[in-house]
Amino acid sequence: MKTISQFLDQHDRQIFSVNPTTSVREALEKMSNHNIGALLVLDGNALVGIFSERDYARKVVLHGKNSNDAKVSEIMTAKVITIDTAHTIDQCMEIMTHNHIRHLPIVNGSRVIGLISIGDVVREMIAYQKTMIDQLQSYITG
Repeated sequence: MKTISQFLDQHDRQIFSVNPTTSVREALEKMSNHNIGALLVLDGNALVGIFSERDYARKVVLHGKNSNDAKVSEIMTAKVITIDTAHTIDQCMEIMTHNHIRHLPIVNGSRVIGLISIGDVVREMIAYQKTMIDQLQSYITG
């Protein structure tokens, strides 16, 4: 199974982030503009949280807060589960499933180097399974 290092080598993508004082509305606009479901919350280069659509739905809408006034720091998930480049796609799926999360920041030491989503993980697992099936069919048919 592919490692996160191999995944990053094959997928050159921008890291989208906001700072803790960004308004929730600005964060939502950024997510909409880039068609993404979560943003990393960085204070300088330090990862201090993650802001997702789920955070918005559960902590703004349901609590009657105003998106223009609320700051990302008020509703972000501050206890962020991270992975490093040695993790495998399988391990990511296990971590996401066990913790009921859809995004995992990828860190190298204390530096954020990427983000992987559940969609990325599912696509990688399907590709891996297809390759394995093709190899087995080739082996069987000789």
